[in-house]
Amino acid sequence: MKFYKEFLEAVKRGDPSFKGKLEIFLYPGFWALIFYRVSRYFYLNKSYFWARFWMEFGKRLTSIEIHPGAVIGKRLFIDHGFGVVIGETAIIGDDVTIYHGVTLGATGKKWGKRHPNVGNRVMIGAGAKILGNINIGDDVKIGANAIILKDVQSNVTAVGIYK
Repeated sequence: MKFYKEFLEAVKRGDPSFKGKLEIFLYPGFWALIFYRVSRYFYLNKSYFWARFWMEFGKRLTSIEIHPGAVIGKRLFIDHGFGVVIGETAIIGDDVTIYHGVTLGATGKKWGKRHPNVGNRVMIGAGAKILGNINIGDDVKIGANAIILKDVQSNVTAVGIYK
């Protein structure tokens, strides 16, 4: 119930077209986060096959891939989520909004921390790629189709290729 209420808050914050509480069940981001929570449970209990199983099952239903090793804060809102990929060592803060086609990915490093850290109250535009072990500060806006390859300080809008 707490998760439902938090997601409802996130939808009200992030989607001006939202009309009612039952609509929440029509958002693929809602279901992706449910599958993430199930797979995360298995991941934390070192049952990696079942963690991967539920991640893959959820990906096939929602077209959103969230690795169970990722750490996700409260009220993440994935709007129009098709094509979103969140890598294993990504860390996402509270009240983040992610639009479709976003990748929080690696740059090829094979071991260790390889995915970005995203601060609180961040908006990541459609198609943006944030790659590598970098930090995105609080209250940042990432433009659509931006490619982010280095740290972004708090209270900044990053567009284009940011390297």
